[in-house]
Amino acid sequence: MAIKIGKKIKGYNVVRPEDKARAVPEVAMSSPAEAIALPKTAEVIQMTEQVERPDVLIGSTYKVKSPLFEHALYVTINDIVLNQGTEHELRRPFEVFINSKNMDHFQWIVALTRIMSAVFRKGGDVTFLVEEMKAVFDPRGGYFKAGGIYMPSIVAEIGTVVEEHLKSIGLIHDPEMSAEARKLIAEKRAQYESRSKKNTDVAASSPVVPDSVAEQFPPSATMCNKCNTKATIIMDGCATCLNCGYSKCG
Repeated sequence: MAIKIGKKIKGYNVVRPEDKARAVPEVAMSSPAEAIALPKTAEVIQMTEQVERPDVLIGSTYKVKSPLFEHALYVTINDIVLNQGTEHELRRPFEVFINSKNMDHFQWIVALTRIMSAVFRKGGDVTFLVEEMKAVFDPRGGYFKAGGIYMPSIVAEIGTVVEEHLKSIGLIHDPEMSAEARKLIAEKRAQYESRSKKNTDVAASSPVVPDSVAEQFPPSATMCNKCNTKATIIMDGCATCLNCGYSKCG
């Protein structure tokens, strides 16, 4: 087909077959609107390699005794060892089971364990499960477990068990309390006990920061908003926690 050229010809190029092949994608992506309109195929990206379940897994079983249940819950978390025998060896949670004689909550327990196991097997950062579970509140109210630690729900206590297990295998690292903070708590505890010697309802104990939450705190202590432990006392008109050192006065 003849094409009329109305302007002066200043130069020319010969279009070769390879130039035509190279020009096709450039034309297709010439404008953003056209690029968006192009059909795209979603690529499924796995966070980790597909790992088959071994015949034998190592794990731990934790007992959860709640005043909301007549029978205790037994939480079993099994782990898989990746890259075993190499310098990149890593222990990761693989599945979780919860067993109990109480069948009233069988449905949601089975659903919870299956979802948690699916997240564990998917890989990636699974530590977010701890905060999500610990944030679940029971509309009927929570309860205090041994050591004066407040649990807002049974799901939150299961989340605490998962957190304890992830700490034991090295996925979660609990920030260590500084020496200054330990010294401050020890001084506050000593001051409080020295002032309460005449009060028979306060048991005398050594002015040392407790190593476990099961350590006895003063009976008059209230719950700490930071660590959920009944260890907050009033010192010099300021609420101070004898467990974590939190104080409203800074």
